[in-house]
Amino acid sequence: MFIDQVTITVQAGDGGNGCCSFRREKYVPLGGPDGGDGGKGGNVVLETDPNLSTLIDLRYQKVYQAEDGKSGRGQQMTGKSGKNLIVRIPPGTLVKDVNSGELLVDLHQPDQHFVSAEGGDGGRGNMRFKSSTQRAPKRFETGWPGEKRTLFLELKLLADVGIIGFPNAGKSTLISKISNARPKIADYPFTTLVPNLGVVRLEEGTSFVAADIPGIIEGAHEGKGLGHQFLKHIERTRLLLHLIDFSDPDQKSILDRYHKLQAELKNFSPELFQKPQILVATKADNPQSQKNFQDHFASLVELNPSVFFISSLTGEGIQEMLWKIKEGLVKGPSEEEQIIKMFRDGEA
Repeated sequence: MFIDQVTITVQAGDGGNGCCSFRREKYVPLGGPDGGDGGKGGNVVLETDPNLSTLIDLRYQKVYQAEDGKSGRGQQMTGKSGKNLIVRIPPGTLVKDVNSGELLVDLHQPDQHFVSAEGGDGGRGNMRFKSSTQRAPKRFETGWPGEKRTLFLELKLLADVGIIGFPNAGKSTLISKISNARPKIADYPFTTLVPNLGVVRLEEGTSFVAADIPGIIEGAHEGKGLGHQFLKHIERTRLLLHLIDFSDPDQKSILDRYHKLQAELKNFSPELFQKPQILVATKADNPQSQKNFQDHFASLVELNPSVFFISSLTGEGIQEMLWKIKEGLVKGPSEEEQIIKMFRDGEA
């Protein structure tokens, strides 16, 4: 099950109490105070684990409480500090304070740590209050309470390439062809209900992570369909693959879908719309797709100079597309692509 939003409460440990004690040893008539300090309460630490890709482990446990510090003891013994509680989460998680709405941290690196709740300090024992005028203090402090917070965790997947398109454009079939991902594939809309991540390996030492996003429909930026819920997962990507199903007999609807999806990206996030894109016409093994591609090729190049015609069934055009993706990830958009993007944005 893919879970990308949870609300949890974190409670750090309370500090231990200080001790009020006096030395009572044979042959030490004026022993004086020797009460030790309390131990510090444990922290609640969020730690990113690269082996995790969902927040499902946090769905059922809502409260995370660290260990309290132990009280001080006589003979100037400090109490033991409470153990920190480590809560493991996937990289790409945003941590927000529910009460203030403040973004506390963006944990997007593997093995990154964040102290979400600070443990309370231990109270001072009575030996701390000894002075020239107060030789036998009975004063000591109780431990300080640990910090308590309610946090909203939101996961945004970390991927280099986002695969987008309308339902049944061939996104899941493509990611299963080029990577180790094995999503559910069927011939009906909205087969993909959750994002799928796959590692694409081109050659030894060369790889990138691709994310297959559930199909987007018109009005997705307003919450229609599944796309709005998952569009956020491609906000961190560096490049987008825009897949279009070219097997539709209605040629006019093919380019209409392109413009509709571009509008959804722009309405959802202008920054997302600005990302470099590669336009991919799918189902090259279909005779209708071949005819449509020939008829629309000139228009496609005007929309985006990076155009590929592929078949996930036969593998046609896929290798060339992958090398173009690698080039785009290394070099970024070319000058020609930047000019095209300016016209697409209406800036030129």
